[in-house]
Amino acid sequence: MPKIKYKDINFRDRSLDLINWVNEIVETYSDQGYNLTLRQLYYQFVARDIIPNNQKQYDNLGELVNNARLAGLVDWYAIEDRTRNVRNTFHWQNPSSLLQNAAQQFNINKWENQPTYVEVWVEKDALVEVVGKPAEAYDVPYFSCRGYVSQSEMWAAARRIERKLNEHERAVIIHLGDHDPSGKDMTRDIEERIQTFLINDGYFGECFSINRIALNMDQIERYNPPPNPAKLTDSRCGKYIREYGYESWELDALEPSVLDNLISETILCYLDKDLYDTMARKEEKIKTELSAYARAFRTD
Repeated sequence: MPKIKYKDINFRDRSLDLINWVNEIVETYSDQGYNLTLRQLYYQFVARDIIPNNQKQYDNLGELVNNARLAGLVDWYAIEDRTRNVRNTFHWQNPSSLLQNAAQQFNINKWENQPTYVEVWVEKDALVEVVGKPAEAYDVPYFSCRGYVSQSEMWAAARRIERKLNEHERAVIIHLGDHDPSGKDMTRDIEERIQTFLINDGYFGECFSINRIALNMDQIERYNPPPNPAKLTDSRCGKYIREYGYESWELDALEPSVLDNLISETILCYLDKDLYDTMARKEEKIKTELSAYARAFRTD
């Protein structure tokens, strides 16, 4: 893991202590197979009572991490920006390498014979990779809402669910969002709009549901994530404050392993494991055959 020094920077003792905490937290999550965003790192600091929970502290931590990287004290791969990435095309040395890669990536629809069709939706794009890990492990589609979903995307989702209901008995969206006025309302919004777009067929409407698995009050009580003030400028804050008070909580504050386990356990509730394992064995057999063909393939 690269710690590359580009500048000489003199840090105060307090800053060096915080940098040590950064490296310790990053290493802990790296050992579990997770990378962190700056916001997730910040909430780990707050949860450990290292810094208070406010915007100034978040900004200060971001500046400290940037300087620590330049000074060669923090790994450049340690903190991810999941919203800004270069996109390019893949290249291959020869046709044989393409075939080998295709063999490794070959997948069949392991939910083909399942009674329930499942998708996982998360409010924030910064958490899509955390959500994607358990979703991909069980061959489940996942989607970053980026706040309220656009009308066109919601309509497209309803059409997709309608097609899946021709193949499955029911369809479920597993939803994760912040526990704040808008985050709670987004779950309602998704369900109501998809139901609206399915309204031409009452049967389909009855067979679709949404399951909000986080962030919920029982998880807040169990894991005690750091609170934020409810946004008083949010038009939905009145109802929220009457029900939950003046505090809100962000999904990012839950540890990735907690989200991973929560999503995995929920997916398994909808999964017929015997049917799934049969399809997985079929997939593995085809992969083995394709890989053998790729090894035998030769070009000049």
